[in-house]
Amino acid sequence: MITWRKSSRSDETGGQCVELAALPHAIGIRDSKAPGAGHLTLTPHAFADLVTRAKRDSLPR
Repeated sequence: MITWRKSSRSDETGGQCVELAALPHAIGIRDSKAPGAGHLTLTPHAFADLVTRAKRDSLPR
């Protein structure tokens, strides 16, 4: 069974929710408002790159 975890950055009203799951050889990402719509699968390296880029792009310029 896959355990999905909601992002700590998701708001309390259920909006803007992202869930992550550790898969056998990848990281799964899905929209918690539409869990049946499928998920994106990234390698651990690609996921780390995504997080690094998201953090960098969210810094004030």
